[in-house]
Amino acid sequence: LDEPSLGLAPLIVKQIFDVIRDINQKDGMTVFLVEQNAFHALKLAHRAYVMVNGVITMTGTGRELLSKPEVRAAYLEGGRH
Repeated sequence: LDEPSLGLAPLIVKQIFDVIRDINQKDGMTVFLVEQNAFHALKLAHRAYVMVNGVITMTGTGRELLSKPEVRAAYLEGGRH
């Protein structure tokens, strides 16, 4: 899925990510997600990659990346989630 939250209201974004989570967990389907909303994407991800200018700069579980200070500073601070 390419940017499923782009331009949507926060309530709709939550609903979309709930559906994506259900598809993955209940149906056992792998979901490949490209998303600038790092908070929602990393909360959902079993495996995650951070790209900068087309280059993978970090990899780990969503939880691991959410805990990294550099990820939090670049993508999560300032109310961006």
